[in-house]
Amino acid sequence: METQTAKKATIPQKILSRKDEITADFMKIADQHMADLMAGRAVKRFHAKDFAEKLFIHPRHLTNTLHLTLNTSPCDVMEERILAEAQKLLRETTLSIAEIGQRFAYDEPTNFTKFFKSMAGITPLQYRKQFV
Repeated sequence: METQTAKKATIPQKILSRKDEITADFMKIADQHMADLMAGRAVKRFHAKDFAEKLFIHPRHLTNTLHLTLNTSPCDVMEERILAEAQKLLRETTLSIAEIGQRFAYDEPTNFTKFFKSMAGITPLQYRKQFV
């Protein structure tokens, strides 16, 4: 009976280690992708399948792993980061809303505005006016 509980204690640790490794690697790639977006080096936003491809795992495995370790999805992580960076740009720069949207690979300003409003509850212009 004790050997079964000892086995149970070691197996989750190995699984947890791999899940933590995948999560850490995902975050590194997400950081680099965000930097590429901000610098204009990326022409599209990564989706879960793009991150999974870089990690050499299945997109579902990546999503399941992030749900276990971060209690969120790859998409949610990126959306929250994009929102935070967009808010910073709106507060600290005079870039137009269209230019800010383009930084995050939104070809149409209206799509960026819809994304921002769905995440923040107000439009980018309304957000910016709070800090003027």
